[in-house]
Amino acid sequence: MSLKDCYNFEDFRKLAKKNLPSPIFHYIDGGADDESTLKRNTESFSKCDLIPNILASVGEPDLSVEVFGQKIKMPLFLSPTAMQRLYHHDGDKASARAAEKFGTFYSMSTMATSSIEEIANISSGPKLFQLYIHKDQALTDNLIDRCKSAGFKGLCLTVDTVVAGNRERDHRTGFTTPPKLTLKSLMSFAAHPKWTLNYLLHEKFKLANVAHFTNKGSSIAKGVMEYINEQYDPAMSWKDAEYCIKRWQGPFALKGLMSVEDAKKAVDIGASAIMLSNHGGRQLDGSRSPFDQLPAIVDAVGGKIEIIVDGGIRRGTHVLKALALGATACSFGKGFLFALGAGGQPGVEMFLHRLREEIRRDMILMGCKSIKELNPSKIAYR
Repeated sequence: MSLKDCYNFEDFRKLAKKNLPSPIFHYIDGGADDESTLKRNTESFSKCDLIPNILASVGEPDLSVEVFGQKIKMPLFLSPTAMQRLYHHDGDKASARAAEKFGTFYSMSTMATSSIEEIANISSGPKLFQLYIHKDQALTDNLIDRCKSAGFKGLCLTVDTVVAGNRERDHRTGFTTPPKLTLKSLMSFAAHPKWTLNYLLHEKFKLANVAHFTNKGSSIAKGVMEYINEQYDPAMSWKDAEYCIKRWQGPFALKGLMSVEDAKKAVDIGASAIMLSNHGGRQLDGSRSPFDQLPAIVDAVGGKIEIIVDGGIRRGTHVLKALALGATACSFGKGFLFALGAGGQPGVEMFLHRLREEIRRDMILMGCKSIKELNPSKIAYR
């Protein structure tokens, strides 16, 4: 199987599984506890159906939306995901360049393996930075100020990771950052010589945005759950979110928000967007899927704040269903990470191309000339 044989999420996943050592593949693939929320994130889209209109003279549909003050060419962008250097030696650089090519947002994680400045230098596309509140306030401030200087267009604060979810796959595989050689992991690395050589011969692994504050996770191997519990502030509050909004003074989202009550508070404190997310099912297992929660959030704050659905996106029809129910845009993580592991920048570009073509084709089949024509009348629940 090669990149040219990849047509959908599952194809890219299979090729990534073939290319990546087991601990790294399962870090992308896994969720918390029984992984019930991980599965439900995608399954929730199958509860309802699209209702097309015919003879609508669509022509070429307009796929653009405005989010974080930027017009993007498709209603889907890359979610912030950590440690992309592990999935391909070009890491965040490959993802940022691919997103720029498709006129959509690349999002950078605090735990990226390229720095804010490096990505700003190689991509002029719209960029979003994802912030964690660290116990060290100076580190949080440093990240916000550097994003301002580097011309990032938006900031999102992840609010669902004050303590690490119980990711049992990572316990079983012994996943750490940087990868730690054990008898079990050594066998997996040896079975993937291309990945291992690329990892060893290219730029050294580091958490580039925080390495000057802490060497843990960069030169001292740490489990991700260990790192989160040690470095992030478990007492994070609404005051911290307000502080970040005031320091940033630009488009700002809360990522990981799920309740109606919290959505209303986000409006009150001046956030410009909310990203409905359960961290890809990696935090609180048994939590609601973003798509299932979307109608209640739209009823409460629709029109007052941008609403982004993040979680479970596998197909263009998933994006259309979310937009029809009132989402401003969607974002996805696992899919483009599997594409990155499958083939680097060409892999991410190919998957973005596949999804854009699905959205375009499905818009024509729906009889919709623009995203604005997608509304609840286009959806029926069984």
